[in-house]
Formats: sequence, C-alpha cells, structure tokens
Amino acid sequence: MSESLFKIFDEVSSKQWKQKIQYDLKGADYNETLVWQSPEGIHVKPFYHPDEFSGEFEPIPGQPASWNITQQIFVDDEAIANKIAVDAVDRGAEAIIFSSEKEFSSEKLFLDFPYDQCNIYFELNFLSEAFILSLNDFLADKKATVYYNLDPIGHLARTGNWFHNLKTDHDILGKLWAKMPTKNLLSVDTTIYQNAGANMVQQLAYALAHANEYLNHFTTELDSGQVPPVSIHFKLAVGSNYFFEIAKIRSLRKLFSVLAEEYNVDTVCHIVCIPSKRNKTLYDYNVNMLRTTTETMSAALGGANSICSLPYDAVYHKSNEFGERIARNQLLILKSESYFDLVTNPSDGAYYIESLTDELSEKALQLFKNIEAGGGFLQQLKEGIIQKKIKESAAREQQQFDSGELKLLGTNYHINKSDLMKQELELYPFVKSKPRKTLIQPIIEKRLAETQEQQRLKTEEA
Repeated sequence: MSESLFKIFDEVSSKQWKQKIQYDLKGADYNETLVWQSPEGIHVKPFYHPDEFSGEFEPIPGQPASWNITQQIFVDDEAIANKIAVDAVDRGAEAIIFSSEKEFSSEKLFLDFPYDQCNIYFELNFLSEAFILSLNDFLADKKATVYYNLDPIGHLARTGNWFHNLKTDHDILGKLWAKMPTKNLLSVDTTIYQNAGANMVQQLAYALAHANEYLNHFTTELDSGQVPPVSIHFKLAVGSNYFFEIAKIRSLRKLFSVLAEEYNVDTVCHIVCIPSKRNKTLYDYNVNMLRTTTETMSAALGGANSICSLPYDAVYHKSNEFGERIARNQLLILKSESYFDLVTNPSDGAYYIESLTDELSEKALQLFKNIEAGGGFLQQLKEGIIQKKIKESAAREQQQFDSGELKLLGTNYHINKSDLMKQELELYPFVKSKPRKTLIQPIIEKRLAETQEQQRLKTEEA
C-alpha cells in the first residue's frame, strides 16, 4: 500500500481530545485528576498535541554525534590504577575519569595507555600549577584528548573552602589558561547540587550561575576585541525522573548557548553524566542496577558526550572489579546491543520532551537572573542563600520519601525484612561529620534512605 493508512482518518484537534477525556472522566475534574505538578512547578498534562506549539522546534546546540562509555578510576597507587584503566579500555571503555587527592607519576599512570582509543578526564582534589603544567606537557606529546576539569568554585561549594584562597586559586587558573593551549581546562561540577537535594530548575540555574562566574572573570581580563579560547565542561548527576532528566540535559545546552553568546565564547558545552547518588540504597542493592540503567538511558537520549555509570554497590563497597564491570557492561549493552548511539538527536520533536525542555529553561533562566540580581553565585554562596534553598528543596523531597509518597523499592516499599547488610559494609555509607573551620557552609550530599537505613542497621545489631 503506497499511501499511509493515517490519511484515511480525520485529524483530531487538541480541543477534541480534551473534550473526549473530559467526557470519559464522568464529571471528575480534568486538572485535579490528570494534571500533576512536579517539584519544579511544572504542570504535566496527560497528552501533548501539535496544536499547542507554533512553528518548528529549535535544534539543541552542540548535540554530540555519539557518546562515550566512561569509567571512573581513583588514583592511589599508579600501577594499580594503570592496570585497571588499560583493562577497562580493552573491555570497551572509551573514556576514563582519573580522580586523585594528590600528585602522581604520569609515566607510571599512563604506561602503555591507548591514547588513540580513549579520552581522558581528570578530577583533581588539589590545585597545583606546576603539576598540571607538567601533566599537560606529558599528555600533549602523546596527542591525547584531555579534559582537566578544574573547578575551584565547585570545591568551595563542596568543602566550604578554596583550594588555597580566592586570589591564589584564580591566579593559578589564569596562569594555566595563559600557558596551556587547550580549551579543556574549566569545569562546572553540578553533581553536588542534585545529590544534596536541589530540584532540576535549581540545578540548571546554579550550573549557569556557576559557569557565569568563570566566564565573567576570564573574559574581563582580556584585551578589548580578543576572543577567549574558553569552553566550559559540565558534570551532571542524573536522577530517576526519566523524561525530565532527558529535558534537563537539553535545557542546559540551550541555556549555556545563550550565556556563552553574550561573552562571545564557544556556545557548545561538553557534558559528562553520571547517575545520582541520592536515590541509591544500601538494602536491596541490586535495584540500584535498575535505577542506574534508566538514568544512563536518560543521559544518552538527552545528549551527553560521555556517560559514566555508578556501580550498584558503590554505596557500601570499595571499588571492585565485579561492580565496575557490571557498570561498564550496562553502557555497552545500551550502545552496542540497544543502539542508543545511532541517532544524534532522538528526543528532538517529541512534544512532551520539547515542552519540558522549554519550561525548565524558562524557569531556570528566571532563577539565574534572580541570582545575578542578588550579587551572583559566589556572593549567594557566601551568604548561605544557595545552601538554604537546596536544604528547603531536599526537606520537601525527604518528607515525600518518609511519608511513602516517593517510593524506593526494597527500602520504603516492598521491604525485604530478612535482608541483612551489617557484615557487608566496607565503606561508611552515611553523611560523615568532619568538624573544621570553613569560609562558607558547605553543601552536603545526602541519600534519601540514610536515616531509615541507620535504623535498620541498629535493629540488626540488636
């Protein structure tokens, strides 16, 4: 049949659909029954129709052609980290995130490393001009693709202190920026906001305001007319609200493009996604695999450049080969067997996702403007405003979990009371108290299930 069957049916307007739904509700209120409101204040309708949109949808700037399967490796012993990294690439990893608390030997860490097969990301919990310049010289000779991801403001938000102090940190960044011919220097780590309980509008607005601090600082130091080689890379935590998380990634690209255009810098941002820690659980831990699967799917459909899954046992186990292999294989299945990489922009044109993208963008942009009017992101961090807003959002979400409205399978819903975890703990899975002097109140990550899990562990001990 040459003609589509759909042509023999009359088109149904949005108004007709709504009238039919209202009739079937038999007097129940349409809005109260079928329209629900998200924590971000977005009203989600039961259906979306082309009548509700005018014109073509604008393309999302910077959508990657594909995404990289990524694995995170902590560098303590360089030889061990090197062995894990080389093996991970051999088993399908296309990017490695190296995390470190201290300086390390580049020669030992990158022994026989396949630079042509794998991108390199760093997450350094220290800031040293000499070390980073040395590292850059070493990797430049190897023609490696490297993202240094330096984020002093993120360090301030997470720990309450700068690496050194505000002036020294920015001086070091400025010197590195002048001496290193790479654009892949600056990063905005937004995972702290999601993992601490911020809603999506807050996450987007804080990401934008956080990036604006760097753009404003570095572009104002340039001579008039000079175009800076600045680009910003973002790290996002992805939660379980499937379609909203797809829209969140798309919204970030749209918002950053608008901001970067004002500074005359590269409007395309690079995004690395990793599953949220906030909804991960200690009990019935295998469900974490289901959570991370849908979260990495959101990342792929939303347009992440690199996706790093979270091992199902990361809450309570030290890094181990089995957990890392399962996490990596989740991404391999999505990419190689489910073909989540074959379409560049799979979400484009989906009425629901396009609507969510626009609403999240509009609300986040308004909040960003409010932050700037209030002195900017750094100023509001120092005044504790950002921390207060995140705590308020986290408290609302926590109340939903405690009441059972927000369900985590195996933890506050369908609980397996015979599930015992006391003997399995290799890591302390709860918020750690570390009294110290800080410049500002740090933003604290906390999982939703922590209080309930602590109570269950006490019951095990009894």
